[in-house]
Amino acid sequence: MALTVLLGGARSGKSSAAQSLAAGIDHPVTYLATAQPGDAEMATRIDRHQKERPAEWATREEPLDLRQAFTAIPHNETVIVDCLTLWLNNMMGSGAAEPDILEAAETSAKMAAAREGETIAVTNEVGLGIVPPSPMGRQFRDVAGRVNRIWVEHSHRTGFVVAGRVLPLVTVSDWKEMNR
Repeated sequence: MALTVLLGGARSGKSSAAQSLAAGIDHPVTYLATAQPGDAEMATRIDRHQKERPAEWATREEPLDLRQAFTAIPHNETVIVDCLTLWLNNMMGSGAAEPDILEAAETSAKMAAAREGETIAVTNEVGLGIVPPSPMGRQFRDVAGRVNRIWVEHSHRTGFVVAGRVLPLVTVSDWKEMNR
């Protein structure tokens, strides 16, 4: 089918948009969750997200190995990956080097795009704000931008979510064609 990538800021409505898209597809849905409850506040966030999902949707928790997760999910199911930014955080926190992260992003994005069922990936756009004050913050922002570009390069459609609204994003070549 297709890979859709939804980017946006914190609390912009990315997950809600992904769930709305998935609900409109006549296939079983698997929610591929990357979050880990490292503290009480994060556990509360995860619990809230779980309660927002329809009870009939399957949940697969996979904080690191998206490739393995895609292999385990039936090929024709709709998958929501929520979210790539938390996956990146987990990868960096586990000590993965940037080249390994980018290779994993490339492989998993290709797998997502090649699936028979729809895949909807949620990710944060972290490059629109101020320059982070720490080297680790700057590295995270830079790698997140690269991961997002990889996934978007393999996507069939991409949307930027702002205040619960989805703005379609187009390639440079499509933009040129539209403005001739």
